Amino acid sequence: MQDLTLVMAQLDPLVGDIPGNTARAIESVREASLEHKADVVVLPELCLTGYPPEDLLLRESMESRLEEARAQMAKKVAPGVMVIVGYPGMRDGKRYNLAGVLKDGEWIAEYAKQALPNYQVFDEQRYFTPGSEPCVVECRGARLGIVICEDLWDGAPVRQARDAGAEILVSLNASPYHLEKPAERNQLFAERAAEVNCPLVYVNQIGGQDELVFDGGSAAIDADGKTCVQAPWWDVGLMPVQFLKAEGGNWVPQSGEIAELLSPEESLYCALVTGLRDYVNKSGFKGVVLGLSGGIDSGLSLAIAVDALGADRVHAVMMPYHYTADISKEDAAEQAKLLGVNYEVMPIAPMVEAFTETLAESFAGSERDTTEENLQSRCRGVLLMATSNKKGLMVLTTGNKSEMAVGYATLYGDMVGGYNALKDVYKSWVFRLANWRNTMGPAIPERVITRPPSAELAEDQLDSDSLPDYDTLDAILTHYIEGDMSAEAIIRSGFEEEDVYRVVRLVDRTEYKRRQAPVGVRVTPRGFGRDRRYPIVNGWVAGE
Repeated sequence: MQDLTLVMAQLDPLVGDIPGNTARAIESVREASLEHKADVVVLPELCLTGYPPEDLLLRESMESRLEEARAQMAKKVAPGVMVIVGYPGMRDGKRYNLAGVLKDGEWIAEYAKQALPNYQVFDEQRYFTPGSEPCVVECRGARLGIVICEDLWDGAPVRQARDAGAEILVSLNASPYHLEKPAERNQLFAERAAEVNCPLVYVNQIGGQDELVFDGGSAAIDADGKTCVQAPWWDVGLMPVQFLKAEGGNWVPQSGEIAELLSPEESLYCALVTGLRDYVNKSGFKGVVLGLSGGIDSGLSLAIAVDALGADRVHAVMMPYHYTADISKEDAAEQAKLLGVNYEVMPIAPMVEAFTETLAESFAGSERDTTEENLQSRCRGVLLMATSNKKGLMVLTTGNKSEMAVGYATLYGDMVGGYNALKDVYKSWVFRLANWRNTMGPAIPERVITRPPSAELAEDQLDSDSLPDYDTLDAILTHYIEGDMSAEAIIRSGFEEEDVYRVVRLVDRTEYKRRQAPVGVRVTPRGFGRDRRYPIVNGWVAGE
């Protein structure tokens, strides 16, 4: 009986590091050959450049560096193993998203991605020309039809490969994560495989890249749509798939390791940890510093930072003022002790008083308002940035998506920093994640989770004084941001008119703040940044 061993190489490339990515690709092929006796090794989409390379694709030396990378692979990959790897390339004056096939020291075929996504976070049509031809290659008697990522979602290139004689479909992918995406993918793959009556191999990358995070989850699906092999999510590694040729002539993937689908809370938490870890490590920072207020947002951010980097690379600073409750000070100290991080206290009263005195003449006759509240936040930002400069630590901000959506944050204050792990996490999910994290071991004091949220910038201040309750707020925001629903449509779905118009107007008029906010990974179907592009200056009136 004929057999074929295909190894899915689930890697975490660094965008732009072509030599490093190439070396990792070569080493992965070597390991797959030695450990699994691989006949075929499949690597992710644009593996040699990392995904997405964006305007690095426009650099003059891009093509020469890729030529050198491909030459290195041809030289160093042992004979007998077929390698399918993704990279960009100029062909006849046009740039394509390619999958190259290497065998016995020769590049024997190339496939150009046909379906170029140009929605949500994707803008591949800015850079690439779509291909038009199928690519089918043979290995050990099996005919492999190659497609790339969006080709699966489109469907036409899959059917084209089947019609060209493919017996096994092989898809290279850089498919970013968002909530519910793993289950959505698995459903799509099952439908595609059954549609063309052909087994499907899906290979995805993992890791964080600026606003995107990739979850892996590479898989092999049989012609009936059944998952036979499922690689873990959020782990680099090699996963073998054994194919046998049945009596009827069809190639059948054999049952192997199947990683369980993670719960939404665990999957989201892993996304946040992975995004922060890769942003810090790939950027070369020593670690992070954050303001630890005793509230749930900073509490969850601290736990994520420790899980991503280790306690020795995390520095927490409590910066109390007159309105900081004793229990906030106690809870912050307790959490710092629980997680074993570097911790110090820097009272801001002298700074605030100095600013107030300097401004006193200019502000004479004016009532106290949010200006004085924002001074507190901006003093804290100055201290964190000074710590960052002196100790080489990146400032981690702690605002959540609900706050950022309505502008409940201070420019050059609590928004100051280099990265925000919670940037695309609604407040209601912050609570869910905090509770989930504590099931893995004590990390966030229970009182931090159960206390009513407060910025503590004024006497007896609560978030609910300025905003609807978070369940209501998050539901309205989801309709408006992810669903692109009008205010009137949201009202008709069951929300109070006053709440809806208040929230929608806040979202619309605070876009300027979000444009100045730190980066953070997108984990919802529509995040702020490259995903949702809204004009800062506009005359649109909220309503129908």
